[in-house]
Amino acid sequence: MLCISSCMPAVAMASPTFSDLCFIRYDHHHHDHKDLRRWRIRTTAATSASASAYPLFSNQIQQTKDSPSRHKFYQETLKTARDKFTREISFQSKDKDISLAKALLYVAAEDEAFMAFNREMDARSLLNERIDVCSPSDTKEWDSVEQMPLDGKTISEWLAELDAIAKEVEAELVSREIGCHLVEVLDAVNLVLFELRGFKRSPVLVDFKHSYLHSVLSSGCGSAILLSIIYIEVCCRLGLTIVGSRVGEDFLIWPQTGYPEELFKVTSGHSLFAIVNGKCVEDPRSMASDLTGTSLLGLEIATNRDIIGIALANLIRLHWKRASRSNYGLMLTSPLRHVHNAAEEPNKAVPLLRPQDLRLAIMASERLLILQPHNWALRRDHGMMLYYNREYGKAVQELSICMAFAPEEEAQILEPFVEKLHLMRLESSWKSLGHTGQLRVP
Repeated sequence: MLCISSCMPAVAMASPTFSDLCFIRYDHHHHDHKDLRRWRIRTTAATSASASAYPLFSNQIQQTKDSPSRHKFYQETLKTARDKFTREISFQSKDKDISLAKALLYVAAEDEAFMAFNREMDARSLLNERIDVCSPSDTKEWDSVEQMPLDGKTISEWLAELDAIAKEVEAELVSREIGCHLVEVLDAVNLVLFELRGFKRSPVLVDFKHSYLHSVLSSGCGSAILLSIIYIEVCCRLGLTIVGSRVGEDFLIWPQTGYPEELFKVTSGHSLFAIVNGKCVEDPRSMASDLTGTSLLGLEIATNRDIIGIALANLIRLHWKRASRSNYGLMLTSPLRHVHNAAEEPNKAVPLLRPQDLRLAIMASERLLILQPHNWALRRDHGMMLYYNREYGKAVQELSICMAFAPEEEAQILEPFVEKLHLMRLESSWKSLGHTGQLRVP
């Protein structure tokens, strides 16, 4: 199945002065005790990081005046889904105890609740305009996140779907009247997933549904990382541990074994390593041609938290791409270049983006920050998304914290932009008070 591309979101792209795309964990940040302001920023980092565990969209629901009970219902659903996701990936839990499927289904539940709220508000707006549409009051309600329908099934029913796939593999092995040799088990998994069930990789991720676990289980078409997760989850139910690692721009998976050289022995024209990674590209062996049993031992095995992080980073990339579709070539870090370019118009308007997709990107970024709170590049991108969403106060806070973690040269690039955001926030407050004058933003 599965050598997959794990390239990180295009949202992390910046001018040449910035580090490359990849979201990288940072275990420490640069200390600069000469800069008192940055020192004070550090003292607030922990508070802000914990605050990011809760969806910013809940504030939007609170501010809407119509049907307060419905809005409270959606607000509680969003918070509950985020809380359950946070508990599932909590650093107080052992990594091996984290359920990839359950964590990603909570991600889907939160995003679906957000989109359902938007659909309901659209329907109410049409009703207010006296257009003949079905009343949103007919929408089926649920009592808890666990009962929330995702493509017609609850979270527990989607987990049961993975159980059913594993049972199909077991039935295939019984029908062959063979033992549980590793090669035969993996061959049966491939047969059930890719031939009987017809799972396939979406070549170009345009439809965001291909990046949500329940949609992939329903349609059989999805992103490479989600196909890897399904493969891992099915094998786990069969008592077979599958591990994975980034290899360049790809993510390779293989069965955990004490004899890795056996993975590269060719049988019937294919090695065991090629069998596991054989459905991703036309010739997967070319992507893994440099790997051997010895070099495989030197790879850093991805944790469950790492794998969830890859899935979330792909969501950020996808939703940002959809949000900025009408602004060709726009990158999150584009304004950072402009503020240093004297030829640019200083008060250039913030580009208009698709609000739902931008909010979904922000929500995915919030979750990834729970996993990687010290990742300065991720926090920078998160702050820039808040800037594009015109949440200048929150953008100032996130970018200020980013400056505390970032290398000195990156902090120097961010500082004038943060100062500009301070003034933009003041201007927004000025206009909200009914003043007609305009503050000049240098």
